[in-house]
Amino acid sequence: MAPAVSVLDLSPVAAGRSAAHALAGTVALARRAEALGCRRFWVAEHHDSPSIASTAPETLIAHLAARTRRIRVGAGGVMLPNHAPLAVAERFGMLEALHPGRIDLGLGRDSGTNARVGPLLRRADPERFAEHLAELRAYLGSGHGGIRAVAGEHAVPQLWMLGSSEAGARTAAELGLPFVFATHFHPHLTEPALALYRERFVASDLAGEPRVIVCAGVVIAQTDEEAARLALPGGVATLWRRQGRPAALPSPSLAHATVQRLSGAELAVVRDAIGRLFVGGPATVVAGLSRLVERSGADELMITSPVADPDARIRGLEHIAAAFGLARQGRA
Repeated sequence: MAPAVSVLDLSPVAAGRSAAHALAGTVALARRAEALGCRRFWVAEHHDSPSIASTAPETLIAHLAARTRRIRVGAGGVMLPNHAPLAVAERFGMLEALHPGRIDLGLGRDSGTNARVGPLLRRADPERFAEHLAELRAYLGSGHGGIRAVAGEHAVPQLWMLGSSEAGARTAAELGLPFVFATHFHPHLTEPALALYRERFVASDLAGEPRVIVCAGVVIAQTDEEAARLALPGGVATLWRRQGRPAALPSPSLAHATVQRLSGAELAVVRDAIGRLFVGGPATVVAGLSRLVERSGADELMITSPVADPDARIRGLEHIAAAFGLARQGRA
């Protein structure tokens, strides 16, 4: 049986375009994802990244939920060390109250930002994740220290744990949380991490058995050659970020010109970034994603695309939806 398909979108910003343009593209993609029969649409928390407009996921989630009708909308994720648990409980409790049965709260255990921004945020110790999660859940329930997230009472979002390593898998298993593995960060760790998660899983009121989403990076076009062209800007942007000069995603033509001038070590960084993705025409990408789902035993496939052109992201999603029979699943 084909897996459910969901989307993670980072609102990528193209060079010469505004964050407003990127966010409008995310809204268009969410509406198309709903029409195609995707299960959920997530956005993420990023800071100080000129190539990503998604800085405040709860604000964007409210906007997306108001412009869609059925699809689940959520965060993939909120980096819990950056926020007071009460604040997260209040925000997502209110979102669930406004959009009942549609809000997901994916939580990360790292700060997910750089040394410059970290001190400007709350930035608690990631090793206290379990403690902060328990506090957050208490605020959404009967209370913690006599305090409740009032809007969250009887309106609890669906909770997920995010991870890209065995450490994240271990935490999710011990806490009995559904788990989302970021294959687009560490493809080679996908199967070991999920095996560890399933082996150590402790049933809880949040999940009676292991539940897994694998999130894969995808660049899909009509041909393998066109997809490779679209993937190049993301690889170049990764190199620039690692060199300490982050910027919006360059155009494919500028990315191509840039690559011609790179040293061997720099080119290796670009190739490694692209190599973590599924890049190609529809047949190439769908075959790769099908193998990923089979190997990982995932219950659900989530895709994310580091392509600034929202129309290209929509076309790619349409190819995947057709291949996995989303419309047929919806009718069933």
